[in-house]
Amino acid sequence: MAGIDIDGITKNFGRTEVLRRVDLDIRAGEFMTLVGPSGCGKSTLLRIVAGLELQSSGSVRIADTPVDSLRPRDRDLAMVFQSYALYPHLTVGENIAVPLRMRRLKGHQRWPYLGAFMPGARGIERAIAAEVEAVAAMLDIGHLLARKPGQLSGGQRQRVALGRAMVRHPKAFLMDEPLSNLDAKLRVHMRAEIAQLHRRLGTTFIYVTHDQAEAMTMSDRIAVMMDGAVLQVASPDTVYNDPTDIRVAEFIGSPKINVLPAIVRPDGGLAVEDSVIPVEAAAPPGDPVKLAFRPEHALLADPAQAALRGRIAHVENLGSDILVHVRVGESGQPPLVVRTAPNGHRHEIGEKIGIDLSSRPPLLFGRDGKRIGVGAARRREVAHG
Repeated sequence: MAGIDIDGITKNFGRTEVLRRVDLDIRAGEFMTLVGPSGCGKSTLLRIVAGLELQSSGSVRIADTPVDSLRPRDRDLAMVFQSYALYPHLTVGENIAVPLRMRRLKGHQRWPYLGAFMPGARGIERAIAAEVEAVAAMLDIGHLLARKPGQLSGGQRQRVALGRAMVRHPKAFLMDEPLSNLDAKLRVHMRAEIAQLHRRLGTTFIYVTHDQAEAMTMSDRIAVMMDGAVLQVASPDTVYNDPTDIRVAEFIGSPKINVLPAIVRPDGGLAVEDSVIPVEAAAPPGDPVKLAFRPEHALLADPAQAALRGRIAHVENLGSDILVHVRVGESGQPPLVVRTAPNGHRHEIGEKIGIDLSSRPPLLFGRDGKRIGVGAARRREVAHG
């Protein structure tokens, strides 16, 4: 395994800047996920690390060694593609063996039929077969070695692609949206399998996805990318609970984080709709800010005692949870969502309700979208306008 250092990587396609000075240090043995919406540059960055794309500027180091001048095959990285890239005419065993045969057998030893009679070829082939069987057993596909890819399910083909990468014992695995072609149930299963595989191998993984659930459930750290830049790099818990940018806060989390526009009052509190939220913002009076809170970090309450008040617009009963959508004010803002546990009370559409934010400080973001500080005034009594 090896650490990978990405320093000041930029990439231009003509006049279009796809990557903007990306810096990222990936620790040896960690599972790093690049997550972001389509077109944010995450797959381009992965291809640059693999050597399949040439950067416009910046450098890549693997195990502290610059690799910018090395061909992809010389970087000792294994890439798993979205399409699996399996050879349809080869069996599962032959597909997994491809990188070993290309590396260990000379050209004439790989000839069909005749190659097996070349000096030394049979011994090398036996060693390769043993390694293929060992990897297949680890992935529970040993019984599939004689089948062709067309005879396999999507999950089985994914395991074969992983096996072909694993058999090389690379310094790092690069995975580009490997689960996007699977159905929802199988994706959940394969997420667990890939995470377990990483723990078993202890090798560096760089994983690209637009699916936040994949990023949150498998990663040691997440790099959230948008518009060709890395906005935040942190553990899944930190990215979810302590985002440094409003774009990160809104991208990560389902249901989506609640966001309300507010104005900083002279006393430091926040004017939101027809209420005053007793939270001191580290911003000048009169500045516009955005107040944000997760659906599970708020409580439904008596409207006469709550920080925010409105009317119930929609209720989603998910069994273990109930999502209550509350429309606050008349500004046309989307309803706020509060996650609550079933308690026997039936919430009615149109019912007047309050939202209590006192259990956990809300997040505040300045006019530039960056996180700003919150003062201790959140403990004062709520005032209504």
